[in-house]
Amino acid sequence: MRKGFVGLFILVMDFISKEMIHAYFKPSELASAFYPFGGISIFQNFFGIDFCIHHVTNRGAAWGIGSGLQDLLLVVRIAVVVGLVIYMWRSSKAGEYRYPLIMIVAGGLGNILDYFIYGHVVDMFHFFFWGYSYPVFNIADASIFLGIAWLLLHPFVRKKHGITTT
Repeated sequence: MRKGFVGLFILVMDFISKEMIHAYFKPSELASAFYPFGGISIFQNFFGIDFCIHHVTNRGAAWGIGSGLQDLLLVVRIAVVVGLVIYMWRSSKAGEYRYPLIMIVAGGLGNILDYFIYGHVVDMFHFFFWGYSYPVFNIADASIFLGIAWLLLHPFVRKKHGITTT
């Protein structure tokens, strides 16, 4: 039951943040070309790192890749989310991976909903690491990334602590 609340919490926070950005910030292509790009600066030069929030429309996948294939990306996103849900529901092996899978599913659903609500994914968090502009992302993207990182690191953590499953 708690696991469902984690997914719901991620989905609601993602929706609220995107709705606020969409309502109160001009898309960056209509805003200033200079930092913070029509948004707000959260911090500057914190050990060489800058962070701002602004409205970026993303019609592609990660880093805007495949922006000309928006409909195909939607089908792929839906297929991945449905596949993961079926896997979690039917597989006995999914138990120990339930939280990271729920994070991936909730993030995927958040970006799928964007397509139907806005016609594109709304991104907002923009970091600059020592002069490098990191691609803009949202809560759904962060949830997907953290879920995948968890899945990839899980076997190493389990092995280091001597945890075995039968």
